[in-house]
Order: sequence, then structure tokens, then C-alpha cells
Amino acid sequence: MAETKTTKSKKSKLFPNEPTVVVNIPVTRFEKDDVWVAVNGKSMQIKRGVDVEVPKCIAEALEHSQNMLVEAMEYEANAMGKASADELN
Repeated sequence: MAETKTTKSKKSKLFPNEPTVVVNIPVTRFEKDDVWVAVNGKSMQIKRGVDVEVPKCIAEALEHSQNMLVEAMEYEANAMGKASADELN
């Protein structure tokens, strides 16, 4: 999951009224490419493995994406567990 740190410095050119935060999206064995994030028709590419200052709404979109991935994995695990239990009966 992306680590975030709030900053009070620069204004974003994409979202000038939005405060910025620093995010760091880790590089993993399976995920090495940059991450493309879009909010309200405005998008940006975020490099993995380095601290990047982004508008707060972009950081929130990243967080929501991560939460949905976790939820989907939990759902899938529960569905597979239920299928395995049904096969035993």
C-alpha cells in the first residue's frame, strides 16, 4: 500500500485548490511499473519506489483502490473456502 505523508508546500497544477501529500508506492516482485491514476478526468503517472508529491485526491484514489483490492481478495478467499467446504459434503 502507498505510504502517505501530509505536506504544506506546493500547490498542484492539476488540482490547484487541493493540498498535496507525499506518497510512496512500493516496488514489488510482481509490480514494477509506474501507476496511472485519474480523478475527474485529470490524470497523472506515479513512479514506484520513490517519494512523490501528489494532490490529496490522487492519494485518496490510490487508497480506495488498495482497499477495493483487499476486499476483492477477501471475497475471493471466502468464496473458494465455501466452494471447498461444499465439495466435502
